[in-house]
Amino acid sequence: MKIGITQIILGNATLDETLALCKEAGYEAVELTFTENKDLNINMSDDELLDVRQKCADAGVEIGSIIATYSDQGNLLSRNKEERDKRCKSLARCLEIAGVLGVDGTLLHPGQLGPEGTYEEAWEDLKAALKAMAPVAEANKCAICVENVWNKFILSPREATQFVDEVGSPWVGFYLDTANMMAYGYPEQWVRSLGKRLKKVHFKDFKRGPHQFVNLLDGDTDWPILMKEIRAAGYDSALIHEVGGDHDALLDLADRMRRIIAM
Repeated sequence: MKIGITQIILGNATLDETLALCKEAGYEAVELTFTENKDLNINMSDDELLDVRQKCADAGVEIGSIIATYSDQGNLLSRNKEERDKRCKSLARCLEIAGVLGVDGTLLHPGQLGPEGTYEEAWEDLKAALKAMAPVAEANKCAICVENVWNKFILSPREATQFVDEVGSPWVGFYLDTANMMAYGYPEQWVRSLGKRLKKVHFKDFKRGPHQFVNLLDGDTDWPILMKEIRAAGYDSALIHEVGGDHDALLDLADRMRRIIAM
């Protein structure tokens, strides 16, 4: 498995700056973010996207996954249909970009669950949206990967597996963040339950006592067991870390990633 880094934690770093970091640190994969306010613009033409693809290839860095959002990105868990439609617009464009880049997975943060309505309504609306988007994902050969985030939704591995199964498409799976459940669960249990539904992985670490995210290998994650379960699930995509820090910290994180995958 390749080690990688996400642009989520790199702020306004350009593609060239990101690839230079990857070369220096030894990151073999990258998760690219496309918005309306940076050099990787969500409205890029196909030719411009092909240039991005070629730059990454020339640098020897795999595009492990992507994220693309408009500034007004909406919320798939909202009771407001207009908000859900906005999020679907971002997702559709993200899948189009992935198709041009030849990327097999996109991260989906579905949005924030609010107090309005019921949990079941949010569940059914998200499920309906992803059923409708699955053919777009298939056409672009890019899986929609729903991430477990701190949004008060999909709080257990049982829910995660049930949700993916109810959508019922091989083009909709799960993007596991290894620390986002550690206040109330265990990442290895999520991997065991998800199995083949596991499409992408973000590495983070968490210390339960002070209830805070910490550097990789400094938290309570049982990395040997987690790596064993990831391999047992048949996962062979890139492992992308989502841990911020200064330049030296990002170089050190690449070394920490290599130590983890060797377990």
